[in-house]
Amino acid sequence: MKIQQGSPQFRNISLALFAGGFVTFALLYTLQPLMPEITGDFGITPTKASLTLSVTTIAMALTMLFIGSVSDAAGRRAIMTASLVAASLIAVFSAFSPEFPVLLLLRIVQGIALAGLPAIAMTYLVEEIDPASLGYAMGLYISGNSIGGMAGRIISGLLTDWFSWRVAVGGIGVLGLAAAVIFWMVIPPSRHFVKQPGKLSRVIPLLWSQCRNPRLLCLYGLGFLLMGSFVTLFNYIGFELTGAPYNLSQSLVGSIFVVYLMGTFSSTWMGRLADRYGRTGVLILALAIILSGALCTLHPYLWVKIIGLALFAFGFFGGHSIASSWVGLVADEHKSQANALYLFFYYVGSSLSGTGGGVLYGHFGWTGIIGMIAVYVALSLLLCNILVHKNRAVQQHTLSP
Repeated sequence: MKIQQGSPQFRNISLALFAGGFVTFALLYTLQPLMPEITGDFGITPTKASLTLSVTTIAMALTMLFIGSVSDAAGRRAIMTASLVAASLIAVFSAFSPEFPVLLLLRIVQGIALAGLPAIAMTYLVEEIDPASLGYAMGLYISGNSIGGMAGRIISGLLTDWFSWRVAVGGIGVLGLAAAVIFWMVIPPSRHFVKQPGKLSRVIPLLWSQCRNPRLLCLYGLGFLLMGSFVTLFNYIGFELTGAPYNLSQSLVGSIFVVYLMGTFSSTWMGRLADRYGRTGVLILALAIILSGALCTLHPYLWVKIIGLALFAFGFFGGHSIASSWVGLVADEHKSQANALYLFFYYVGSSLSGTGGGVLYGHFGWTGIIGMIAVYVALSLLLCNILVHKNRAVQQHTLSP
């Protein structure tokens, strides 16, 4: 029998994966609000500074394609713990980077290390949690992601104002090591995991088999577009707010990421709504909220921009919670590879859109960023429409004699 909501095992899994998601996204996004500082310290452009996030996410995305197969042989718990420890140590080393290329190299290695938890966590949840409680459990895990991303940005902003961006990066690394210990102590061993030989030669055929499922392709596209929109918006909002006419300090810009708390609520709330009323309608609602929030940030008044950021975060985390949990339910087999592919497209969307958005920002300013997001939302709605038709076709085929 799988674990149900309300049991002690459910609480332990929720705490462990909340801590794991917290660490992963605090480490991943530590440098995002510090890009103006890195631009000045190394004498580079905003587009080049965005590579500190893009190279990490693309390295993580590529590693995710293979780390699932490694966990099939080595076990979920060991790989996730090693991932958290290694990524935290690399963050400490990154604080001493003498030149920008060294920082980029360390961020690439950190991306490889970070892949272990997000690539496996969703598979672990699908294996261990009862399907009726899965939406809520996935929402709790993603809320840890949102709080980690928020805390990493806020803490790094404060430490940068007090000391330097290097102290901020090292401090987040130490925090990550502490959270990794909590993760190891409380996460229950896998009860439904079946060890399989880790043959990397089988990975590509298995991944390709998932790409032949049109419903999964729609979900992968949604992951790409959701994350591409999210990272692009928050990559360049710091440049907007530290410049004229706002001229905010780095700590104030970092504190704006408290809007991620909206994601903590929306990921669990929309996960429950999806479990109760269906995923498609709630996903379309999330996309409408994303677009509304993005359009609000065009207003010159600072408080309207902040409300827009909060709405955007609310919609994004809710939409991601629904799409990511849906993958494990659509995949007929090899769920680990199916989830890995979702995250691959998710983080490729982050890398390509995050850096490509810099080109639009350089030519068209903030309007170019919002224009790109509007196009992404329109494409996401198109994929939702295709997904509805494919779901109906599958249901009719299943019910037919």
